[in-house]
Amino acid sequence: MLECSIKYITVIIIRKGLPTPVYAKFKEDENETEVTTLKSGLRVASQTKLGQFCTVGVVIDSGSRYEVNHPYGISHFLEKLAFNSTEQFKNKDSIQQELEKHGGICDCQGSRDTLIYAASIDSRGLDTIVKLLSETILKPQFSDEELELARQTIKFELEDISIRPDQEPLLLEQIHAAAYKNNTLGLPKLCPSKNVDVIDRQAILSYLNSHHAPERMVLAGVGVEHKQLVDYAEQYFEGVKPVWSDVKNKIDADNSLAQYTGGLESVEKDLSNVSLGPTPMPELAHFMLGLESSSHKDLDDFIPICVLNMMMGGGGSFSAGGPGKGMYTRLYTNVLNRYHWMYNATAYNHAYNDSGLFCVHASAHPTQLRELVNVIVKEIVNMTSSISDTELKRAKTQLQSMLLMNLESRPVVFEDVARQVLAMGYRRSPHYFINAISKVTEEDIRRVAHKMLKSKPSVAALGDLKQLPPIDDIETALGSKDGRIPKRFTLFR
Repeated sequence: MLECSIKYITVIIIRKGLPTPVYAKFKEDENETEVTTLKSGLRVASQTKLGQFCTVGVVIDSGSRYEVNHPYGISHFLEKLAFNSTEQFKNKDSIQQELEKHGGICDCQGSRDTLIYAASIDSRGLDTIVKLLSETILKPQFSDEELELARQTIKFELEDISIRPDQEPLLLEQIHAAAYKNNTLGLPKLCPSKNVDVIDRQAILSYLNSHHAPERMVLAGVGVEHKQLVDYAEQYFEGVKPVWSDVKNKIDADNSLAQYTGGLESVEKDLSNVSLGPTPMPELAHFMLGLESSSHKDLDDFIPICVLNMMMGGGGSFSAGGPGKGMYTRLYTNVLNRYHWMYNATAYNHAYNDSGLFCVHASAHPTQLRELVNVIVKEIVNMTSSISDTELKRAKTQLQSMLLMNLESRPVVFEDVARQVLAMGYRRSPHYFINAISKVTEEDIRRVAHKMLKSKPSVAALGDLKQLPPIDDIETALGSKDGRIPKRFTLFR
């Protein structure tokens, strides 16, 4: 009793004389993304975030999907040519020196539907980075020396991708080529080797003239004051004449919608000698099966598909581990834990403005390829089966957790802001998606699964493919109740 009294008195003494604590209260409207459209059509978006540093960049509605009237691989070149010499900066070193004054770093990343130029820098260097972005995007020089260096870099990258153990970049190229045969998202993201020596300064400027217009750009900043960002955007982007403005014979921008076709892209390749340094790697045959999913704009389908993706989960045979590593996902419990010969089984969902691709990548020794296809097809068919409350709740919680964890990173918030504003003109808050995820039901999951299974399958295969069943047989199995390839189709080809 005495001991308890002493503790109580101690607490009173500590609190005496201190002001009453005032706790912060969250207000949705104070954290909204601000968007301003300039006269040229350039959109400027900003998101408040505490901290000394900011992330600022430009996202452009540009990428390999728009190269139908140009040599394939220009976007790959633009990624390598970013932040080189401009009208005011003589070379890459001068740009780096300017960034270092404010502790900044920069990068450019290309995808099938966007090109992103961005930098993280001390907030006091905002003027510098907006000016630098304007120079890099609107005033690049593309000197002969820089073009040759880009060619050598791309050649090395293509060679490295072809010989390294991780074959996923090649499989992603194949599955998109199979899903969108000869159109938009099916066009190669990696520069084809035959085009490396063909693409020149004129070809790049012609592409920029078609697709790098102000109305296809968003200047976004996280951790900056909106009015200040708008002022700098007007100063450095408005009325600036780009280097491609004098290009003749302008080609109209390609605004084609993605046409899902389905199909097969297979490459016979000897993977028996692939190794990672002194560590020998097992010989693998890779198989990826895809179905048409949903655009990220169609939230009624997109969010349930994201939950389904988390529910399928998966990974490599050596990537298990503790809680949160996906040990209870279907591709772990039903595939990796049951078939010791399965090296990898992972689900992915690629979402774009006008389409989407849900796929499962699996790999095993070539002698197990036929059975691997059977196992994966069966799991995809079983997506329409009943789902326990525990399984659904776990998948939704994992998705919400991953979303919030990723948004703790300033560069991720930047990309989220920029991509949403580019696609829709505004940004939906994280709370919107958290609430939408919580409302997903078992019926939603089964509905989108049934819808995906109605599409023609897309298949990518790489390695020793002697035991790969024909795509018609895979399609037949996907339409069956048990997902098994009929016995008459299991003979080796």
